[in-house]
Amino acid sequence: MKRKGALLMAFVMGLSLFTGCGDKKEDQTGTNKDTQKSNGVFSGELEKNVTIRVLENDTAISRGYFDELIAAFNEEYKEQGITAVDANMDQYLDLANDGPYGYGPDVLYQANDIIMQYAQGRHIYPLPVETMDCYKQIPENAWSAYQTEADGSTYYCGVPVNVQAPMLYYRSDLLPEDWETAWDQDGNKVPDMVENWNNLYAYSVERHKEDSSKYGYMKSLFDVYFSSGFLFSYGGYVFGDNNTNPDDIGFSKGESEKGAWVLSQLASAMNEECIDDTITTNAYSKLADGTYFATITTPDMYSTFISELVLVYESEGMSKEDAETKAKENLVMTTLPKLPESGDLTEEKPALKDSKSMGGVNGYAVSAYTKAPNASLAFVKFATSYEMQLKRSEMLGVAPARKDAAEQAGGVSALLYENMEKGTIVLMPSIKEVAQIWTPAQTFFTDVAKDAFRPEGKKKYKDTASLKAGLEAVDTQIHDAIFTLK
Repeated sequence: MKRKGALLMAFVMGLSLFTGCGDKKEDQTGTNKDTQKSNGVFSGELEKNVTIRVLENDTAISRGYFDELIAAFNEEYKEQGITAVDANMDQYLDLANDGPYGYGPDVLYQANDIIMQYAQGRHIYPLPVETMDCYKQIPENAWSAYQTEADGSTYYCGVPVNVQAPMLYYRSDLLPEDWETAWDQDGNKVPDMVENWNNLYAYSVERHKEDSSKYGYMKSLFDVYFSSGFLFSYGGYVFGDNNTNPDDIGFSKGESEKGAWVLSQLASAMNEECIDDTITTNAYSKLADGTYFATITTPDMYSTFISELVLVYESEGMSKEDAETKAKENLVMTTLPKLPESGDLTEEKPALKDSKSMGGVNGYAVSAYTKAPNASLAFVKFATSYEMQLKRSEMLGVAPARKDAAEQAGGVSALLYENMEKGTIVLMPSIKEVAQIWTPAQTFFTDVAKDAFRPEGKKKYKDTASLKAGLEAVDTQIHDAIFTLK
């Protein structure tokens, strides 16, 4: 009865509000993205005297950005009686199951792979993106993360807000005193250990040798989101045809085994906490207290690192203002180091290549279950404006998807935007089959990390040939999960 009730509600709402993304009826969704602006959902006037529930990122809420966003929006639309409020729901809400019962936000902020899973189930609306001032400021590869096809027409079911990709975080005050003479061979005033993985590996080994309680680069290697980029750098990929064809699974393709070998070498300079998520959870405090020199994570965690470092400085007697100034001076966030073409981190004077990474584009979508679609669209337009994307970048340290905001923010935001344009950031697939990659790949990366601490005769992956075979097994497991075992 519960299931029948949900289906009936979804049907009734579908009749009254038209259909969400993924529907193939031309008379309901329009024939192309140019006609979306006049389709049945968004062609009416703004609903007045309504409350819009917005599901936001937890970091944006905790750092105060969301309060500023809804306060500014509510002031802008107070004459229409439109009020945006915190949906007060878990950021990982399951809209597909909860939306039909009326439990869900009107507007949601999520990563592209999550939003587009909702699109395939028609739980969110295609949006008239060409009516938004951000449309021409966002590159096509960012829009493609929210793209879906129906009857030969293209629709966009989300609006990109910020680019997510792994970034290197390090403490400049933990560099050796002689780094300018011993660790800057090209004399460009940038430490070699943050420019290429060979030098970062060498420095990690040296730092731990000098003090067994200290480490150089530290990261939980089982994390597929971060570790898969090492495979991509040597020719691997998730799915073929630009991550749209799940028949073609490519973790083992190209020379991706070299990337796995790099991970194995990095693990040898860490401790066993790299096997599970221990480093992921303690990296903020360990970087702050000087145990770790460097790690990688996404740009939106910058403020968390700063907060931890401020607490350490305050505990040493600094005022809050001085502690914040010193923390921002000493914490550096930059793009990933270059990799050796050979995959050998011990090679001297290696030929280097750019690192690739798995990235994503977080954005806003409008629920197909909202009773105020036009007011919800107004919120999305407001939240993706130049001013608010710049404010989000300033407060959270994220990289705006808008070119004008990224250029104004400068620094890492501009670099991330450039990397996205040139293709070193490989956007996470937006098709539902991506859900099947995590367990097989995580198991493989966990074993690679464990090998660093196994006796020589018991290592699972003894050479690049065995790493290649392991990655081929990952491809097979993912294929079976998608097509055979579903």
